[in-house]
Amino acid sequence: MSSFLGIDTSNYTTSLAIYDDENGKMMQFKMPLPVKENEVGLRQSDAVFHHTKHLPELMEKCFPFSGKIAAVGVSAKPRDVQGSYMPCFLAGEGLARSICAMNSIDLHKTSHQTGHILAAIFSCGKFELLKQKFIAFHVSGGTTECLLVEPDDEKAIKISLISSSLDLKAGQAIDRIGVLMGLRFPCGMEMERLALESVKEYNIKPSMKGLNCCLSGLENKCREMLLKDEKKEDVAKYCIDYIGKAVEEMTAGALREYGNFPVVYAGGVMSNLLIRKRILNRFEAYFASPEFSCDNAAGVAFFAALKHKEKKE
Repeated sequence: MSSFLGIDTSNYTTSLAIYDDENGKMMQFKMPLPVKENEVGLRQSDAVFHHTKHLPELMEKCFPFSGKIAAVGVSAKPRDVQGSYMPCFLAGEGLARSICAMNSIDLHKTSHQTGHILAAIFSCGKFELLKQKFIAFHVSGGTTECLLVEPDDEKAIKISLISSSLDLKAGQAIDRIGVLMGLRFPCGMEMERLALESVKEYNIKPSMKGLNCCLSGLENKCREMLLKDEKKEDVAKYCIDYIGKAVEEMTAGALREYGNFPVVYAGGVMSNLLIRKRILNRFEAYFASPEFSCDNAAGVAFFAALKHKEKKE
């Protein structure tokens, strides 16, 4: 049995994954990075520290299940663009290089964003997309982007930006508004729970500039709603509906400008049930299951398997 190890050290979660390409089984091991109460994120130095503590513990958990490791994949940067860099990814890259050096096996570096998209493809079983153009969304705490994805011999997939949020990112908005309401960071799951309890219906018109969206006004609007003592459930519903509508408009614009390609949605925000329902009511779309939507190493392990198979051929 050949297995592939994936390592991802984002600014939110320490993640390892073991992928067995013979039986298609993916095992994930994760630890969220701790964030102090009333705060909405971590400094990079703190993220690196927590990854350094988490990685040995996760390695001890996953290696009894790993079998023989054929290759290692690691997310070494946020995106596949010039100058993309975050120190938190150094923790995972250092471990990956050490494992490969000790075992004389190949190391395959990719980006965190590529890992998200490949995890979504793996989760929904749409492997044929790896051979064609498609549109992908990466919507999370640090990213709100619509992307054109094409096959690539070196990177598995080539990613080009179509549109994005020009200011606040979707996950940032959800977390900031959630913290304003006294929720604990990260706030996505609790915001979804509150929104599902609301019976309000909102006619949302998101701020759009061409194919791009702007989300900073959403935070200000929700702050005003809270100051007027509107119910937290209704504020959460407005927030989620606004982001869902913005993603819907970005999708429609991309399909109009680039053609009727399949659309894949990745990133933690896209696990939200209300947003999924909105998108599926209008478009033919593919979503990762929740465990493959949030930050994970599954797509990175899958990337290592793809590159290993390519090398053997």
